[in-house]
Amino acid sequence: MSTIAPDPIEFAAACAADGEMRLAVRYWTGGLRLGIGEAWTGFTVADGEITAGVPAEGDGVIAITGPAELWAPLMEPVPPRYAQISVLLALGDMGLQRGQTDPLLLWQYLPAVERASELLRAPGGDRPTKVDESGPLPRHDSPVGRYIHLEIDGVDHRIYYEEAGSGIPLLCQHTAGANSLQYRHLFEAAEITDRFRLIAYDLPYHGKSVPPVQPRWWEQEYELRGEFLRQVPLALAQALGLHQPVFMGCSVGGLLALELALRHPGEFRAVIALEGTLHIGGNREDFFGFWHPQVSNHSKARMMEGLCSPTSPEPYVKEVSQVYSAGWPPAFSGDLFYYMEDYDIRDRAGEIDTSATAVHIMNGAYDYTGTVEAGREAHLAIAGSTHTEMADVGHFPMQENPEAFLRYLLPILDQIEALEN
Repeated sequence: MSTIAPDPIEFAAACAADGEMRLAVRYWTGGLRLGIGEAWTGFTVADGEITAGVPAEGDGVIAITGPAELWAPLMEPVPPRYAQISVLLALGDMGLQRGQTDPLLLWQYLPAVERASELLRAPGGDRPTKVDESGPLPRHDSPVGRYIHLEIDGVDHRIYYEEAGSGIPLLCQHTAGANSLQYRHLFEAAEITDRFRLIAYDLPYHGKSVPPVQPRWWEQEYELRGEFLRQVPLALAQALGLHQPVFMGCSVGGLLALELALRHPGEFRAVIALEGTLHIGGNREDFFGFWHPQVSNHSKARMMEGLCSPTSPEPYVKEVSQVYSAGWPPAFSGDLFYYMEDYDIRDRAGEIDTSATAVHIMNGAYDYTGTVEAGREAHLAIAGSTHTEMADVGHFPMQENPEAFLRYLLPILDQIEALEN
């Protein structure tokens, strides 16, 4: 098995020729040292210039080791579930060689490590590298955006939302640290907008929902709490005069969907929990690089690509990353407070009344946070709910592979529409 390691000279040449890698290693002096079983590969880098040669341990060197059987799935043309370098590092299956690697250095050059793991793959993967969004120019997309002022906890929040379509109102919330742009593909799906009034909004402090002007928010650490978060879709639905809308959220929004069904039965005719679970947990300190003055937004954004399916179209996966890179730096870290610490309905999930609010849980197979298994556990705990495993998507189904997502979503919307009749 140790022979699976690529020749170091050939690997360094492939990395040096790769445009994404050249950007990822800028200003780096040191190198990457990969122990694949008993063999070694990698490259040396000096002030952002890659040259051949597996570096010795030392300052500026990221050294990652693991048995060949752990590396092998990462190197398949289409890696299986959870065969991502970030997952194996997080689980402790891959070792940072004898503690020689500075954790801060790993965060700073995580994009290079992630790209290196992709360049290890054998040829033959079926990820589309192009998508077609052609049409007459100039042209407008479907959604129209506006700002609305809502009072939340006594503060005037200026919330951005955009909408298209007519029919049953469908409120959409984005993932942690992102914004409503994630739903742009759904706005162009006539199968949805012919029947549903699609409304996607930016949470306060996200996207175009700039912070309020009254509190001195810049002096406080941002932490998203459920008691605040739940008020946003409720206040927006009331202000827009929506009668029993549908709520669909992903990640943080997916957890919120289940909390709305639990704590506000009947306010929404149905909730769709994308990547929904009963509890996430974990230690936020493990993600210190998400808001560290010596780590760029690029690192956390690039990490999100590992949450996508290896078969999702490359331009859309990169779009996921761009949205995260453009976000206010503390937003993602602060949203994780709700995601990992504040949210936990394990003891109360059985109280959810699906006759008052229908519950639909959908999980992408390549999501290693809101896993299919955790979604199925939530489904079993909530009587009358449905569960859908999305086999060919990850954590961002509506953005990373909208065509595949529609195949899973439309039957759910059909069920919701049937409730209306």
